[in-house]
Amino acid sequence: MVNTPLGGASRRSFLKVSSALGAAAALAATLSACGDKKDAAGSDSSGSTATANSQGKITAGISYELGTNGYDPMTTTSALTLAANWHTLEGLTELNLVTRECYAALGADMPKQIDDTHWEVALRDGAVFSDGTPVTTDDVVFSFERVLNPENKSLYAAFLPFLDSVQAKDDKTVTVVTKYPFSLVPERLSVVKIVPKAVVEADPQAFDQNPVGSGPYIMTDNGAQSQQVEFKANEHYNGAHPAKAASMVWQIIPDETTRTNAISSGTVQAIDSVPAANLGTMSEPLKVAAKQGFGLLFTMFNCGSAPMNDVRNRQAVMYSLDYDKICKTGMSDLATPATCFVQKEHPAYKEASTVYTHDVDKAKSLFAETGLTEVRLLCSNHGWFAAVRPIIKENLEAAGLKVNYEEKKSSDVYSTIDGNPDAYDIVVAPGDPSVFGDDADLLLRWWYAGDTWTDSRMHWKGEESYNQVQDLLNKASEATGDDQKNLWHQTFDVVSDVIPLYPIFHRKVPTAYNGETLVDFQPIAVTGLSFIDVGSTES
Repeated sequence: MVNTPLGGASRRSFLKVSSALGAAAALAATLSACGDKKDAAGSDSSGSTATANSQGKITAGISYELGTNGYDPMTTTSALTLAANWHTLEGLTELNLVTRECYAALGADMPKQIDDTHWEVALRDGAVFSDGTPVTTDDVVFSFERVLNPENKSLYAAFLPFLDSVQAKDDKTVTVVTKYPFSLVPERLSVVKIVPKAVVEADPQAFDQNPVGSGPYIMTDNGAQSQQVEFKANEHYNGAHPAKAASMVWQIIPDETTRTNAISSGTVQAIDSVPAANLGTMSEPLKVAAKQGFGLLFTMFNCGSAPMNDVRNRQAVMYSLDYDKICKTGMSDLATPATCFVQKEHPAYKEASTVYTHDVDKAKSLFAETGLTEVRLLCSNHGWFAAVRPIIKENLEAAGLKVNYEEKKSSDVYSTIDGNPDAYDIVVAPGDPSVFGDDADLLLRWWYAGDTWTDSRMHWKGEESYNQVQDLLNKASEATGDDQKNLWHQTFDVVSDVIPLYPIFHRKVPTAYNGETLVDFQPIAVTGLSFIDVGSTES
C-alpha cells in the first residue's frame, strides 16, 4: 500500500492509491466475513491437514512493533507482546482465539459455582511453569492480587470490578469470591495470566523482559535486539494444547511491502494485517482470509480542554467524516461504518441512538455555532489504515477547519498525550480489546472505565456523562439476560451521544498464510496471529 505523506499528497498520487485499493476491493468482498471456513477460492480456510513435522518450525511476519512496557501480563497491552503471551502463559481459563469459546486452561475444569458469590477452580494435575517449578495456588492468588493492587496500575483491573478476592482453599483449589453475583466469571478469569510468585518477586524487570509461564511455548528471544521473537516448545507443558511445532520465529516487519514480500517469497508462512492493495496478489499455496471482528479505528477527543470540551464540536467532527469513502476506498471494503459501539455481528448489538453519517452541512452548522475553525489532529502511523488518514484530513478541511496534522508511532502517540491535557484535540488510532474477551461489559470497560483512558487520555472523568456510564456499567454487571443487554444498550446510546471516544468503523482482519506448510492453521478475527494447535511441515 502506498503511504503518501499528507503534506505533499497530489490529486494524482491519491487517485493511484484509490485505484489500487479499488482493485483489491473486488477480492476483499469475497473473503470470509464472519467466521466462514471458506477462503477467496471457496476452499477450506484452515491450513494444511498434512502431518506436522515433530521438529517443525513456524515462521511469521508480524506488523506490530514491540511495545514500551515489556511482556509482563499485568501491564502489557501491545499487540505483539499480547500475541506472544497467548503462547507462553495461561489463565485459569482461556478463550479459544478461533471460536471465542471459554475453556479450562490451568484449571482442571471450568470454574464451579458454589453459590451466588463463590466459585471454585481446581488446578490442572501436574501443571508446572516452564522453569520446571510446580504451579501452586499461592501463585494463583499472587497473580490476581498484583493485578488488583492499585499501586501496580494494571489496566486489567478495570475488567475485574466484580472481584472481591481469590483465596487458596487448599494446595490444589482456589476460591473466587465476587462482590455480587456476576454472570461472566469463567470468561473474565481469563484476563489474568498465572505467573510464578518467586520468579516475579526475585527480579520483576527480568520477568517483564522474558516471562516464565505454563503455556505450550517458551520465549527464547524477546526481539528487543534481533527484531524477531523466537520460541521453542515447552517440554514441561501438560495441558490440552501442546506445541505442535518445535520452534517458532516471528519477524517484526512493520513495513507493508517488506512483510508482503516475506510471505510471497516463502520467507515466512503467515502474516497479519495484509495490505489491502496486495490482497489480489496472493496465489496458491498462499491463502487470504478477512474475518469480521470488533477491532476498530476510533476517534478520541480531549474532553477536558477547549475546543473539544464542547460536545457539539465532537459531534461535528463525526458528521464531517465520509464513512462510505473511508470504508470502501480507504479500507477496500474491509471495514463497516460503526452504527453502534459494537459491530453488527456482536450478540449485544443494537443500533445506537445517534448514528453518524456524512453530513457536511450539519458539521458546518455545528462548527458555526461554536466558532471552531482550527484543530490539532494526531494519528498513529499503522500501515493498515494509511489510505484512511488523508481522507479524514480532507473531510475535516471540507467542513471548514484548518487541520494541524501530526502522525506518530502508536507508542509515541500515547507518550505524547498521557497526562498532558494540552497535547491534542483529536486522536485517530486503532484498538481491539476483544483480544481479552468478547462480552460488551469488557469491551466498554476497556475505554470507558479505567483511569488511563478516561482521565489521562480523554480527560473525561468526572463529567456527568462519565458518571452516567459508570452507573450503567455497574448495574449491568449485576444484571443478567435481557436486563443486562438493555443496560448495555443504554450505555451504547450515551457514548454515541457524548463521544469521548467512538469507533469510525469496525474492521475485518486480513491474514495471509501458506495453506500447504501450516497444519491446522486458522485465521482469527482479533489483532495478531495464533499458532495454538498449529503445526508445520517445514523444519
